[in-house]
Amino acid sequence: MAATAPDPLDAGVGRIPIMGVTPVVDGGRFPASCVVGESVRITANAFREGHDAMGVQVVLTDPQGAETVRRLRSTNPGLDLWETRVGPDSAGHWSFRIEAFSSPYDTWAHVAEVKIPAGIDEPLVCAEGVAVLRAALAEIADGTRPAADRPLLEAAIASLQDSSLSPAARVAPALAADLRGVLDVRPLREGVTVSGPHALVVHRPRALFGSWYEMFPRSEGARFDPESGWVSGTLRTAADSLDRVAAMGFDVAYLTPIHPIGTAFRKGRNNSLDPRPGDPGSPYAIGAAEGGHDAIHPDLGTMEDFDAFVARAKELDLEVALDVALQCSPDHPWVTEHPEWFVVRPDGSIAYAENPPKKYQDIYPLSFDTDYEGLYAAIRDVLELWVEHGVTLFRVDNPHTKPVRFWEQLLAEFDEKHPEVVFLAEAFTRPTMMHTLGKVGFHQSYTYFTWRHTPAELQEYLEELVEAAPYMRPSFWPTTHDILTPFMSSGGRAAFALRAILAATLVPTWGIYSGYELVEDVPRPGAEEQIDNEKYEYRPRDFAGALAQGTSLEPLLGDLNRIRREHPALQTLTTIRFHEAEDADVVVFSKHLPADESPTGQADTVLVASLTVHDRGAWTRLSLDLGALDVGASFEVEDLLTGERFTWGEDPFVILDPHDRPAHVLRIVRPEEDPHVR
Repeated sequence: MAATAPDPLDAGVGRIPIMGVTPVVDGGRFPASCVVGESVRITANAFREGHDAMGVQVVLTDPQGAETVRRLRSTNPGLDLWETRVGPDSAGHWSFRIEAFSSPYDTWAHVAEVKIPAGIDEPLVCAEGVAVLRAALAEIADGTRPAADRPLLEAAIASLQDSSLSPAARVAPALAADLRGVLDVRPLREGVTVSGPHALVVHRPRALFGSWYEMFPRSEGARFDPESGWVSGTLRTAADSLDRVAAMGFDVAYLTPIHPIGTAFRKGRNNSLDPRPGDPGSPYAIGAAEGGHDAIHPDLGTMEDFDAFVARAKELDLEVALDVALQCSPDHPWVTEHPEWFVVRPDGSIAYAENPPKKYQDIYPLSFDTDYEGLYAAIRDVLELWVEHGVTLFRVDNPHTKPVRFWEQLLAEFDEKHPEVVFLAEAFTRPTMMHTLGKVGFHQSYTYFTWRHTPAELQEYLEELVEAAPYMRPSFWPTTHDILTPFMSSGGRAAFALRAILAATLVPTWGIYSGYELVEDVPRPGAEEQIDNEKYEYRPRDFAGALAQGTSLEPLLGDLNRIRREHPALQTLTTIRFHEAEDADVVVFSKHLPADESPTGQADTVLVASLTVHDRGAWTRLSLDLGALDVGASFEVEDLLTGERFTWGEDPFVILDPHDRPAHVLRIVRPEEDPHVR
């Protein structure tokens, strides 16, 4: 029996070629992702031979299988680019497909609009119109078109067939706006070609937007007793600090590891090898006789105390994030119970962490190559425990030192069982690894923002992040407990203020490490980290005293978080546009949400002009793209940090000072919001 020849209309690229669909990650190997309510740009290159009209639409399918259809518009005919935006309204696994088709009605309408006024082939044009509209009418009979379309279609057909009318009058009902609207929403289609379905995972909004505050709970409430030495803070005293964190407008209270700390090879202050009595050790050297990753350091309290911490956070509308460091101290129970989970050297000893010439004798890395399934189950069960106790976010320490396939499996399981849980990758590593971690399921990632300073560097990096937005969401941190760049250690308060402004406005998620508000900027000699690193000692802070003296950055941090919450434009990544400044040390960018994409129903535009240096001011002219800002030649702006108002055009002057005004954070005042603006 001869093989059946393939239908030439279904072979290869299809009748109407569809190419370059976005967002599609690695040809569909990984799902694209977004968050609930996010405006997702759908694009495709679609084209056909000749000059007949065509159309393109997206069919968006929700997790329950319900479909929503939206037309794509041709935004660049020369490149055959079609696009639209969709906004999934619930979390879960969605999909979309692109359908391209020949549009016989639009083809006929164009012919009629050209030939009828010119008096060419009038009877034939009318007859062709009847055939096209009868094809649409037939769709009512087969159930693919609603009966509500019948009156318009039948009236237009009757008019086309009425030879007593002039040719222009005969075609008028078939070209009228009401019928055009019906056939735009439900087009008559031929030669339909499909691309997809393409996967789209939709997460809760916290996966994109949030403000994190990192703390070492043992420092919160710690005190020094001259007779007995240091007394650790507890989860209860840390809970007392949450009111201040919430008052600054942060969304997430992030705790460094709270587990028992090993004593073998314990590190002393400033990462020394000779700890003194009372030195608490690094919380990243996890595990002791009291337990491992599923236990709480006895100095911090009990699981009941942890539950109380979470409960207080919830009362303040804070979520709790917990550090996940998949490594063990030599005293961790896993070392004796499961030696197969570690690398054993030829002399029988377990390999500790090394990055030659650096040695970390207090930490044993895990090995995933001997008993993968056993280790996987143990790690999964640890995370399940903390989720049961109210943790909704995990900051994962050094995920790039673990197999990517482990993360792909683990994150897929948590996405199925606990889709509300967000994972942040602390992956200061090669771009390929950072991007792949995002593709396999990490919701957010630390970034290179910490080392990007000039306007050119910032623009280039943000453009790279926008391109990766379908699978990797950035989190900007000016400093961390491990990182204090020379820029920060040399710039004092001005550096801390302007980097906070940039981190909070460039991307939707940002964070600070406790003590940032006090401008802790003294480096350890020879290292890009703070002296007296909190990883190795207690560090209680007098936040109230600094605030009373006017030296704290708390007011600025609170203003930034308030501005972020009040302005939906700052809760987006992909809307960012860069503008020009005459001064090479000033970065200018805007974020604009049109009214139909804003959750408030009103357009929202935030414009930022900021210094990128801390040792000089600037008096400079800006060059603004008024089209990107959706404004006229003259418009009013309000500085959201100071309340000042200015009338601007396309090339305003700004005066910036690193100490008094490192940046303008401006909203564009819309006439519909303020009746005094004309």
